[in-house]
Amino acid sequence: MELFTEIILIAIVTAVACALPGVFLVLRRMAMISDAITHTVLLGIVLAFFVVRDITSPVLVVAAAGAGVATVVLTELLSRSNRVREDAAIGLVFPLLFSIAVILIAQYAGRIHLDVDAVLLGELAFAPLDRFEFAGNDLGPRSLWLMSGILMVSLALLITFYKELKLATFDAALAAAFGFAPAALHYGLMSVVSLTAVGAFNAVGSVLVVALMVAPPAAAYLLTDRLPHMLALSALFGALAAILGCWVAFALNASIAGAMAVMTGLIFCLAWMFAPQRGLLAQVVWRVRQRWEFAQAMLAVHLLHHQATVQAVVECQAAHLSEHLNWPPAFTEQVVRRAEQRGLLVQQNGMLTLTDQGRRFVATILGGDEL
Repeated sequence: MELFTEIILIAIVTAVACALPGVFLVLRRMAMISDAITHTVLLGIVLAFFVVRDITSPVLVVAAAGAGVATVVLTELLSRSNRVREDAAIGLVFPLLFSIAVILIAQYAGRIHLDVDAVLLGELAFAPLDRFEFAGNDLGPRSLWLMSGILMVSLALLITFYKELKLATFDAALAAAFGFAPAALHYGLMSVVSLTAVGAFNAVGSVLVVALMVAPPAAAYLLTDRLPHMLALSALFGALAAILGCWVAFALNASIAGAMAVMTGLIFCLAWMFAPQRGLLAQVVWRVRQRWEFAQAMLAVHLLHHQATVQAVVECQAAHLSEHLNWPPAFTEQVVRRAEQRGLLVQQNGMLTLTDQGRRFVATILGGDEL
């Protein structure tokens, strides 16, 4: 039971640490740069290992973060050339740097514990076995301490530079005019993303890091337009995906990282379906309402146009509307009933007449004074 609790704690801390910087990646439309960074940091790890010859050295973390920033720099250099779009630039830089890392591992580090599959997929179940000891005391899983530290750093930077990050994210030109150095903020954010990716390597692997950085913020973005709420919802969705993923993985004896990734996708799908304003169901309801609104508007304009003419006896008869408006009879009957319930018209002996409210409705549509 203690092992299960530690796994869940590591998963929650990792998910929240990934979700917070992921919010700004989603808002900046740079979500897929997280995929590139989480792979290319492997090159920094490999190069640093060749220098220090110690896979536990903190130099590997620094070098990996540097490789992530280098990925962003190279991508932007290509995209700013105006010959390659940003998505294509990511597709050029990411495979190049990652392939170099894979070749170096295969050629020169084959006997060292630098496994590409472990980096990509991770194994959260083994994370509690790597303990952090100090003065002979077992202080818990090393991954939990590492990700907690990264989370604290991310929170500290977010609180300190919240105003600058917010302005640079939504209006970089205005941020530059105020002297906030949006370029420095951008590379600082990418450094945090790289650091988070490196920290999560041993525990969950880069594939889950991408899922945790993109899916919870994307789901939160469907539910709110306020940045503080989006940050809170992203952290909540990440933690929820971690908890549910662990439970599902243990119940099915499946991969924990895979189950967590599935949960992030499921949470996003639920938000995409049922978000109050941007959800698929809300959009369907809105389109249906717009259809009925437009039909009632057409009916009201038709009645106003003909009720003062000699053709009113024919044109304003409910029985003849289908012919004049080219609507199916059943649809016409529903439109008339809805407009009558709304108070836009009254029906007497089959003759339709606009009410005062109906005239105001037409005036609003036509953009003129009350008719």
